[in-house]
Parts: sequence; C-alpha cells; structure tokens
Amino acid sequence: MAKKNKTAYVCTECGADFPRWAGQCTSCGEWNVIKEIRLGSATKQGGGSSGYAGARSEVKLLSDVDLAQSERISTGLMEFDRVLGGGIVKGSVVLIGGAPGAGKSTILLQAIANAAKCGKSVLYVSGEESLQQIAERANRLALDASTIKMLAETLVQRICDCIDQEKPELVIIDSIQVMYTEDSDTVAGSVSQVRESASYLTQYAKRNNVSIFMVGHVTKDQSLAGPMTLSHIVDAQVVLSSTDDARFRVMRSDKNRFGSVGELGFFCMGNTGLKEVKNPSAIFLSRSEKPSSGSVVTVLWEGTRPLLVEIQALVTESQYGNPRRLAVGLDQNRLAMLLAVLSRHGGIFTANDEIYANVVGGIKVTETASDLAIVVGVVSSLKDRVIPHEVVFFGEIGLNGEIRPVANGYARLNEASKHGFKRAVIPKANAPKESIKGLMVSAVSTVAEALEVLNDL
Repeated sequence: MAKKNKTAYVCTECGADFPRWAGQCTSCGEWNVIKEIRLGSATKQGGGSSGYAGARSEVKLLSDVDLAQSERISTGLMEFDRVLGGGIVKGSVVLIGGAPGAGKSTILLQAIANAAKCGKSVLYVSGEESLQQIAERANRLALDASTIKMLAETLVQRICDCIDQEKPELVIIDSIQVMYTEDSDTVAGSVSQVRESASYLTQYAKRNNVSIFMVGHVTKDQSLAGPMTLSHIVDAQVVLSSTDDARFRVMRSDKNRFGSVGELGFFCMGNTGLKEVKNPSAIFLSRSEKPSSGSVVTVLWEGTRPLLVEIQALVTESQYGNPRRLAVGLDQNRLAMLLAVLSRHGGIFTANDEIYANVVGGIKVTETASDLAIVVGVVSSLKDRVIPHEVVFFGEIGLNGEIRPVANGYARLNEASKHGFKRAVIPKANAPKESIKGLMVSAVSTVAEALEVLNDL
C-alpha cells in the first residue's frame, strides 16, 4: 500500500517552514504568504541512470582527502573569472541572478562558447526560450555555435539523464524557477519545486564532478526569488545589475566558497554582447570639466582591487520644520551618524539643513572608508567651497571624531596616483613609509585636522 504524501506549510517569500497555517510569517513578517504544499514520498527508490537517489557515499578519513588544486574552467572573460575567484571550479554550482534584460543569458552563452572553443564539452538547458531564440542570439553575438549542445527541458530527472549521455563539463540551467522534479507534486516555480530542483541538481553536480550554472529571477526589490535555502544550496551566488548608464553592467559576488565575497566585475553592453571593462575607475570618474562644491572622490576597496568613485553632497536650507536626510548608494543611518560627529567634533551644525548624498554611477558603498569623503562633501556644499579635482579622500570616522585607518591603504594611494591625482587626505595610520611619485599625502588623525587641511586646499 502506497504511503500518503505529507503536507507542509511554507512561506513563499522567505521559504520558512511551519507545522500549521498562520496568517503572518514570523520569519520575514509578511502577511498571507504561507501556503500549503504536498511533499513527495520519501520512500522512492532508484533514481534512473543519473544515480542520484540510489547512490551511496563512501566514508573517508579527512587526512585521505586529496588537497591538490582542482582545475578551473575559464569563461574567457577576465572580469567574470575574477568574480568567480579565478574561473569555474569543477563540480561547483553557481547561481546568477539579475533583473530582466541585465544580460544573464547573454553572458552565460558567451562563457560556454568560450569554454567550447577551448575544447570543453558544454550543454545549455533552456526552460523558457526556444532553441531558435537562443540560436538567433548566438548569431547576433557572432558566437561559434558548432560545438554548443542544446536541450529544451524542464524536468530535472530527464536533464540529469541527458547529462549522463552527453558527459558535458559545464551545464547552464536557464532558469531554475521553471524547473520541476517528480519528487514534488506542486507546480513549477513554487517554493518547494525551486528548492527540490536546486538540491537535486546540486547533488548530481557534486557526485559527477559537473559544473552547473543556474539562472535565477529577482523580485521587485531586486532580491533573488525563491526560498532562502536556495542561497545555502549553491556554492556561489552572483548578481548582475546595470548602472545608471544603461551601457554598463556590474557583477557582484554575494557568496563564494572558492573566492572572495564582494568581488566586482564590470562589463559594457554592446552589439556583440558583454565586453569586460579593464579600467572600471574611469567609468565613475567622468566628472564635469568645471569643479563644483560638494563633489569629492574617494577610493573604495571592492573584493581584491581599489575603485575610484565620486561622492556628491548637497546641503540646502529646509523649507519645512523637519529637514530631510536622503542617501543614494550610502547607508542612511551612517550618514546621520557622520553628521552628528561633524556637529560634535567639527563644529559644523547642519540640524536645520536638508542634506542629500549620492554615489555617482549607481555603485552601492558598503565599507566605511568613504566616511571622510562624505563629511568633506557635506562641508564643501555647506560652505560652497570647491574641492580641486586632483584631491582624493578616504578614511573611517569614529564617534569620538578620530579618523581610523582602512585596509590596503598603500594600494588605494597607488590607484589614485595612477589616475592623475596629486594629493590625498588619509588617516595618519595609513601614511606610506615610502613616498609615492607625484602624490602629496596629508595624514590626519581627527575630523578637526581634516577640516584644517580642507581650508588650505
């Protein structure tokens, strides 16, 4: 007698499980998002030729595990390889997300075309587009499609059976939201189907040493759709987004078991697909020829390299009783904290002024090295004092008004010097032991000292 399928209650927003239905998800706080789903029988045996369900793992001593560096597959795009930590690791599973039109399918098609050109066996599995649509895209991108194998399928068991027959080294799943598995009775795209399909493909990749890329959709708030467990299942998670200038794309690594987290890759969208940008700092330094107040350049550290960005600040009189504080690309709470420090330790009062701060180019600043540049930009706009184009600022500001050092200070200074900057205002602890040719360094230890240097510019 067949066992009756069990039911579960899962939040469609965050993927949290509950023993019974409830009106509000206690994990994410959303209302009316808990749905009842039917779970497949746990007693299924076999697994077909893919050998996933019936295969057994062997117990090994940790000391017997081979520590040799595994071979990586190059995507042919240095910026893509950088985000992945040096290339695609064999047997890894990578989830790439992004808004519609960001270029997810385009860059993956370019990657497998480059891999196939180097003699790698590849397979592109499409669940949304027809094979003719993909062939037209490859023709438009001028890619060699003679060695790219294609499959139109959405059932993961059949996909794994096809992988067993074709033996590819690299597989593209486009997209994971339309895939489904026989082990779940819910419709494709549901929380349980996405989770079970991703888990099935991940286990297959590990057992058969196949590298898999999964394309993921995003929600209206630009977060990856599906359960949160999807991020835990995969080895790496990258997001492809566009900047304010629609020509450029930014790829960020949110999770990576084989490389650094937070690594950025920059691309330019053209008629022949995405091309890597070798000097990304130049994208965000397209400043006006005439200097203006409130414009300051800082050096961020993204992943494993420095990045020059422009921060703009605008201070204006408030027309109402409650002045606004608006930050775009910056942490709103940190802006409020820096204004309080500026008032307490710098003697600059902005309680009655509206303040707007923006990072040019659509970059989101997550590190604290931009603190000094933000404060200088606010003071520059408030006093209508122009900061020369050849001056750069970086440093973290503490609550006591001290300017703390940041990591990789010497590399940041070299990047600024390479782009023609003549002077740098930095934390005293980051002062280089050896002078950098063509760059004058002003080391400061407090906000008050930084404002004195600002008066001398």
